[in-house]
Amino acid sequence: MEFNEFFVQGMALLGAGIAMVAGLGQGIGQGFAAGKGAESVARNPEAASKIQSIMVLGIALAETTGIYSLVIAILLIFIKG
Repeated sequence: MEFNEFFVQGMALLGAGIAMVAGLGQGIGQGFAAGKGAESVARNPEAASKIQSIMVLGIALAETTGIYSLVIAILLIFIKG
């Protein structure tokens, strides 16, 4: 069974949209990390620099998920779309 080019293009664009749903989880994770970091600094101001460095590392790791999903979406749009 063969699919025509319009069906393949439509499925690629649908897949790109679904791939961008990963940005929702990434945004929630970054907000949670920033909130907990601010809460930790409020409880222990002396450890602010150590808490900030750990929080920035965690946010950077959470950001990679959004970047990967964006790359997949761009590939689907411009190669198959």
